[in-house]
Amino acid sequence: MDELELARLCGDAMWKDDKASQTLGMEMRITGVGAAAASMTIRDDMVNGLDVCHGGLVFALADTAFAFACNAYNERTFASSCQVEFLRPAMLGDALLATASEEYRGRRSGYYVVKIHNQRDELVALFRGRSATRGEPILSAQSDTENIEKVKKP
Repeated sequence: MDELELARLCGDAMWKDDKASQTLGMEMRITGVGAAAASMTIRDDMVNGLDVCHGGLVFALADTAFAFACNAYNERTFASSCQVEFLRPAMLGDALLATASEEYRGRRSGYYVVKIHNQRDELVALFRGRSATRGEPILSAQSDTENIEKVKKP
């Protein structure tokens, strides 16, 4: 098993119990080690009276991509701080794609950037997040972890 396979196993384990992201209609994929993409289409129950998506839902999409990117190493990792900058509104019917990438990873912390684009490839928002690792494994069942020791190190 290589590091990308480990990242995907961790993502699968997280996704199966991620009711919030599933309820919002998100789709997830691990695009690399320390990288993930989340997508979501803006529904009528996600907008205000101006057909503009609630900013908290754009944040939730970015936060989900961030979470899957920083949990790629089989260590439970959480946001320690984050910020979002809204650059243009997300409108009813927009298909949003949040792409998260790892900028820095240390022993117990990391820094990630998430870019949210709409279907016209227009930048909707920028999200920056710092992560903190608890050091506890994500994969704990023997069937999940039997090959983790075989992961190749760079």
